[in-house]
Amino acid sequence: MLTIAVSKGRIYADALPLLKDAGIVPLDDPKTSRKLILKTNHDDIQLIIIRATDVPTFVEYGAADLGIAGKDVLLEHGADNLYEPLDLGIAKCRLMTAIPVGNPPIGRRIKVATKYVKSAQRYFASQGIQAEIIKLYGAMELAPLVGLADCIVDLVDTGNTLKANGLEPQSLIMEISSRLIVNKAAMKMKHAIIQPLIDQFERTLNLKQS
Repeated sequence: MLTIAVSKGRIYADALPLLKDAGIVPLDDPKTSRKLILKTNHDDIQLIIIRATDVPTFVEYGAADLGIAGKDVLLEHGADNLYEPLDLGIAKCRLMTAIPVGNPPIGRRIKVATKYVKSAQRYFASQGIQAEIIKLYGAMELAPLVGLADCIVDLVDTGNTLKANGLEPQSLIMEISSRLIVNKAAMKMKHAIIQPLIDQFERTLNLKQS
């Protein structure tokens, strides 16, 4: 059995066409099904639907052979024990700093609210900024508005959520997209199944780019 881990939401929606081009079609719709394991049109391939932040953990420990995860999640998790053969170019967004509209640019000593602790630490260290990182799991936009932090580090797509809460994006930290990741042991033991799948994904991506 080949198990592919994908998270619900935008990544899953964007991954469906790629999976279909590779000949993999789920038999259940995660929008209507409560199942966490989805059978596909192949008896020996299944999808597991989990939280985005859990995808690299499931793949690293072998509960899934492959996964599709955002680069933001991989940077926080640490991908030393995973292969990352392809940038799938889906679920694109930007990891950015943001501050309240009208505030002066951030100084050399700041408080930063984010769930992307490692990425934020690396970025501010590279800029020579002394940053106290405050980890939050949600409602990031509130932090500068109630005095908890001077700025936030978060994913930005359209910027509408920032605007609605009186914030504006400032510095780009990184362009983010979703990547295909593979368990190292599975790559050796199931190479005859996994490599053709990687090749098919790559062909599909090349066709879209040409």
